[in-house]
Amino acid sequence: MKAAAVDPRILALAAQVTESSDQDVPMLLLKLKEILNSVSLGSKQSQKIKQELYYYDLIQYCVLVLRQDYSRLQGGWATAAQLAEAVSQCCVGLEVKDNPEEFYDKLLPSAAQNLLFLGRRLQARFIRAIKDEEKGEFLRCFRIVTDAICWLFGGHIQLTECVLKNDHFLQLLMTDDVETATAMMSMLRNILRVNSAVLLQVDEKILHSILNELVYKLSSTTNPVIGNAATKLLLLVAESHPHLVNLLSTRYKGLKTLLSKQWAGKGFGRDLNQILDLLYSESYQEGDNQRQQKAARLIQAAWRGYQTRKRFKKLPKAVTALQRSFRAKREQGLQLLKRQKEEEALKQQLQLQRQRAMRHFHERQLTLLEIVHPREVDRHKRELEGKSALTIQKLWRGYRARRNFHQQRQSLKQYKAAVIVQRTVLKFLEKQRRKREALSPWKEPKGLTEEQRLAFQQKVDDYIRLHPASQMSEEMSKELHLQAQEKLAQYLLRNSLDRGADQRRQALLAQVNTDAELLMNAPRLVEATEKDLEVFMSRSIPIASKAKQSHNAILKCTHWPWWKKLEDEFVEDDAVPDDVLTAQFGTLFIGGTKSS
Repeated sequence: MKAAAVDPRILALAAQVTESSDQDVPMLLLKLKEILNSVSLGSKQSQKIKQELYYYDLIQYCVLVLRQDYSRLQGGWATAAQLAEAVSQCCVGLEVKDNPEEFYDKLLPSAAQNLLFLGRRLQARFIRAIKDEEKGEFLRCFRIVTDAICWLFGGHIQLTECVLKNDHFLQLLMTDDVETATAMMSMLRNILRVNSAVLLQVDEKILHSILNELVYKLSSTTNPVIGNAATKLLLLVAESHPHLVNLLSTRYKGLKTLLSKQWAGKGFGRDLNQILDLLYSESYQEGDNQRQQKAARLIQAAWRGYQTRKRFKKLPKAVTALQRSFRAKREQGLQLLKRQKEEEALKQQLQLQRQRAMRHFHERQLTLLEIVHPREVDRHKRELEGKSALTIQKLWRGYRARRNFHQQRQSLKQYKAAVIVQRTVLKFLEKQRRKREALSPWKEPKGLTEEQRLAFQQKVDDYIRLHPASQMSEEMSKELHLQAQEKLAQYLLRNSLDRGADQRRQALLAQVNTDAELLMNAPRLVEATEKDLEVFMSRSIPIASKAKQSHNAILKCTHWPWWKKLEDEFVEDDAVPDDVLTAQFGTLFIGGTKSS
């Protein structure tokens, strides 16, 4: 939304709310009613204003302000009632296109809950008030809040279920005060008129709580206003959902007697007769249902007796089958236990045989050591030690090489990821800087004053006076020009050579990076194919032959005896003899070129 298209009153109100304290915000938000009343209801201008109020978070702020304590604020609870009315006007008819879940799933339920909470506060203060003026003011504010709630769920039908499920609604309904109880029953009647199926959507416990309160009001008071409102509500519930008539008849046995004896002749006989007709017709249907249920129970009893007698006749066969199954399972368990014992005995025998073989082997070694000459024994022990050391070194170096390779591979991936993230962030920051420069107005540089200009001019004249220019002859000028031309030519030549060397260096670095990526992504030798091998083979025959010689030299070095490798213990990792290094790096293949 462009700033030029926004109503200036909304911009000014948003700025004032942002800069004001929490105590002054409710009075400022009352200007919402003036803004909404300045346009006709349902027009495009009204829709545009509501969207601007939502996008500038004024509606959200107004919903949050409803939970404040207005007893110490300017305007008191009348301000809270007017804010409640403004919230309902803003939310009804508002169409949110950007992120509608935020509006329908969070803001609207929060607004309904805060309005009910405000109504509960007003109801408590109305009951505690002593003066007639205070009671009248609290009652007026309470009715404004209830009307705002009715207007809100009238525009958003899905809120009816949210209102009924709220604990504040049930607490507002459970009151002995005549005025507020009448207002709450009127709100409940509006809910049922807007969404008659809402009673089927709420939990059974909530439905029972509402019906319990209505029946309690009929039985505990003699006020015709309460009786009329409760009777109309019960009639509306019964007419909207016929199966609820059965619930009223079965759950509240004395409801028909209570309505016919206590509330007859109170001025609402028409509604009373209708609800009584529904209850009595349900009672007749209930009696018919009881007779049908009794007949069904008789049929079920006869059938179950027949099935039981039939089962008793088959009982001996079932016992025989059960015994057979039990014996078979017991036999399987015994066989399994026997098999386990045999396996354990076999393991013990194998272990004993292994121990005997080891002991026999050691005895033979001792016998051989007694027969062989001592010098041969030392040589044999050295050979064994050399083979063992070679095996250990080979395994350890292989493990260390694989570990280092995986670590380097992971670090390289992290480095590349960091480079990508940094590049993206720098681009984003550069884009933001350009936007700020484009939006900021251009400011001309401040010019020098006359006094500053004169002071600078005086400094320049003094410097020229102290440092006069030296006179140079024409021959000296030409010679100086020739020297400058020679130095410039030398610089250009050297710059060209440096640029060529830099290009070759960049090409070599690119080739090295390419070879490193190929090595990192190379498959294992077991999985390698002929196509994979062609990637790492040189097309130059001399280079390929020299590489083969270098590879054979390294393999030959790995097969040396252990006593020749004792001097390598203190050498760096992956160290090889100088001649091997010369053979390997003397013909290094990079990018199809040969360096000798």
